[in-house]
Amino acid sequence: MPTSKEFLSFISEQLSDLDGISCRQMMGEYLIYYRGRLAAYLCDGRLLVRPVPSAIKMLPGAEYDSVYEGGRKKLLRVDGVDDKELLTNLFIAMYDELPEPKPKKADKK
Repeated sequence: MPTSKEFLSFISEQLSDLDGISCRQMMGEYLIYYRGRLAAYLCDGRLLVRPVPSAIKMLPGAEYDSVYEGGRKKLLRVDGVDDKELLTNLFIAMYDELPEPKPKKADKK
């Protein structure tokens, strides 16, 4: 089941204290970027973050999950989405450990 716009709005509000949050829709789900770096996915009404060391430390006991059933990429499921302070601090802590975006290829014209 695709993520609802209401859940996207809720998560966006939870992250509203952060500058540089943006979302991109992809196949009924959403990618969440923080200051240009891919930080999280909204899939099937779940918030999944990249399992960088700071996220693992801040979310002890968090379940690993994948974007789609059978997917190999394992992400951390954030169950405490009601805690705005936790989400804000989580994204701040994760930022330096998130990979830089890949440079876009120049058009060959």
